[in-house]
Amino acid sequence: MCRWLAYRGEETSFDSYVTEPVHSLINQSLRARESAGSTNGDGFGLGWYGVHPEPGLYRETRPAWSDENLRYLCRHLQSPMFFAHVRAATGTAVTRQNCHPFACGRWLFMHNGFIGSWSRLRRKVEAMIPDELYPSRVGTTDSEAVFLAMMGQDLDLDPIRAAQRVIRALCELVDEDGLRERMRFTSALANGQDLYAFRFAHNDTANTLYYREDGPLVVASEPFDTEQHWSEVPADHVLISRPGLPVEIRPFMPDRGIVTQELKVAQNVVERA
Repeated sequence: MCRWLAYRGEETSFDSYVTEPVHSLINQSLRARESAGSTNGDGFGLGWYGVHPEPGLYRETRPAWSDENLRYLCRHLQSPMFFAHVRAATGTAVTRQNCHPFACGRWLFMHNGFIGSWSRLRRKVEAMIPDELYPSRVGTTDSEAVFLAMMGQDLDLDPIRAAQRVIRALCELVDEDGLRERMRFTSALANGQDLYAFRFAHNDTANTLYYREDGPLVVASEPFDTEQHWSEVPADHVLISRPGLPVEIRPFMPDRGIVTQELKVAQNVVERA
C-alpha cells in the first residue's frame, strides 16, 4: 500500500515533513511500519500550492530513496499546503502519469487503496467521468478515475457529497453479481484552501490514517516521528480542515448501513429468483 502525507499551515519548506524526520516518507518508501507491504518503490510525487490557483506537480517513476532531486526540491520548495506520496502499484503500470498526486483545475488528489477487480470494473468506473473531463484522464489507475468521477459530481460545490456519491456507486459495483470485491479509499483532497482526508473501506479493513495539530495540520498514512502526539482518524470518517475553523472529524458514509442492507436485500432477491 502507498504512503502519503498532507500539510496545511504556515508556508514552510517540505523537508521537515518529507525527508528529515526519523521515519520520513523516504524511509517509509523502504520500510513502512503500518502497511501490508513494507516497500513503496513504484514512484513518488509532490503537489503544492503557490502563486497560481492551480497546483504545482512533480512526479517521478524512480523510487523516492534513489532520487537525489527529491531532497533538493523538498529543501527549497515552500508552500502553505502540499501533498507528498510514495507509491506501491496495485496492478497498473509504473509510469509518471500513474504517480500521485493527480491534479485537475485547482484540485489535488492522492490515494492509498484500490478497487478490487479493477480490470473488470475499469470501463464502468471510467464511464462515470463526464465527457468534458475525460481528456484529463492521462493515466490508467483506479485512483485517477475515481478523482475525475468526483470532479464530475460538483466537487467545487460540495466535496463531501461528491465523494459520497462516487464511493456509494463504487460500493455497488464491487458488490454486483454477489462478488463482494474489496475496496479501500484512504485519500486526501485539496483545493488550495480546504483539505479533506478520507479513511474508508468496503468489504475490507481501512488503511491507516493519522493527524496532528501542533500549529500546522499534518495528515499522514503513519506517524513519521515520536515527538508529537498523533491521533488516528477513525475508520469510515472524513477529516475536514477549512480556513479559520477547527479541524472536524465526521462520519463519511452515515447511511452506509442502509445502503449495505439494501444491497443484501437485492442480493437475496436475485438468489431466490
